[in-house]
Amino acid sequence: MKNNKLKLMCLAGIFTAVVFVFTAYLHIPSHTGYTHIGDGFIYLAACLLPLPYAMFVGAAGALLADCLTGFVIWAPGSVIIKTVAVLFFSRKSKKVISLRNVLGLLPAWVICIGGYYLYEAIITGNFIAPLAGIPGYITQSTLSSILFIVAGLAMDKLNIKQKLNGGSSI
Repeated sequence: MKNNKLKLMCLAGIFTAVVFVFTAYLHIPSHTGYTHIGDGFIYLAACLLPLPYAMFVGAAGALLADCLTGFVIWAPGSVIIKTVAVLFFSRKSKKVISLRNVLGLLPAWVICIGGYYLYEAIITGNFIAPLAGIPGYITQSTLSSILFIVAGLAMDKLNIKQKLNGGSSI
């Protein structure tokens, strides 16, 4: 039991670091922040880790990226949005790329695009100006989804889920 918990904590830590790097350092500046592909790794974590660990990955990876790149004002919104986004994916199938997980991209898009629009509207007190950010949020969701599918297919081809599980459920 302790060994399994340690394994999960290590995987969550690795995923958090990867989300942070791909969010904070591999991004395109946009009108009020930046567009990145870190969400793709959040989705992968949600397909491989139990829910509390996946929620941590989404929240902590986004929090670190926002706070350490000068976009602290976005951190509260990112923590909530990324934590909710993982709820639409499941680790229960034998493969990362399952019908449920591919369909989970749709509500994750709605949460990310709608969530950042709403958060920006709240912090600016303006519901018109944040409309300019929607193309960037759509680009971010699209690129993250492509990364998720490509990396997920590669993981499935390499039987990563079975290897991580060691034949048992993690």
